[in-house]
Amino acid sequence: MIHIKTPEEIEKMRRPNRIVAETLHCLIAHVEEGITTRELDAMAEACIRERGGIPAFKGYRGFPCTLCTSINEEVVHGIPSKRKLRSGDIVGLDLGARVDGYYGDSAVTVPVGEVSQESWRLLDVTEKALFMGIAQMKEGNHLGDVSHAIQSYAEGHGYGVVRVFVGHGIGQALHEDPQVPNFGTAGSGPRLRRGFVLALEPMVNAGTHDVRILSDQWTVVTADGKRSAHFEHTVAITDQGTEILTLRDGFSASA
Repeated sequence: MIHIKTPEEIEKMRRPNRIVAETLHCLIAHVEEGITTRELDAMAEACIRERGGIPAFKGYRGFPCTLCTSINEEVVHGIPSKRKLRSGDIVGLDLGARVDGYYGDSAVTVPVGEVSQESWRLLDVTEKALFMGIAQMKEGNHLGDVSHAIQSYAEGHGYGVVRVFVGHGIGQALHEDPQVPNFGTAGSGPRLRRGFVLALEPMVNAGTHDVRILSDQWTVVTADGKRSAHFEHTVAITDQGTEILTLRDGFSASA
């Protein structure tokens, strides 16, 4: 069942989402050759807790860390380790925070040092696909309009859109109904209305959309070994229009 948020609930969600945005901003500044993903994870936890939040991912369904770090062909749910980032890598940073019973969730994929033009293009298209989906998140549209916009943009540039993992509703639970696929048919699915709060998160692969899960039972990788990018924002439909809760400076657009 889809939980429609009241204006008061959306207000309560602003704080955890702001903490997530600020934490990602801090982490991006430290992504450089030689740093380990475990060090980034420690920074993420400290940053969230210093701001009065609780890491949403740590312990969630047994996940051991605050931050998901997914490098190159890793799509999502990579576990931080002693692995050092190298120039030319791309790394997905995905995290959530909880404050007073409400959640925030966001992700970004970041280049390390000098990366190839192919990697820059993948990052650019994936982030733009996210914003194509956000542009369709308006009262009166259908959920399928969001999914179709993401898929059309990414596949129009020759990329594969992951099917197995999708976006989701968010609020007093990290994952709520509805699921938000990054592929779909325009005009299908539930009609969007004020009070919808969704985490949109396209996962876009340079090759096939197929993925597999490694033996750690968490890390998802592309089936063909090509690179993948992941961007995510938590987005609300409010009385004032569409609001991206996980932008540091805020964003609103007329509905």
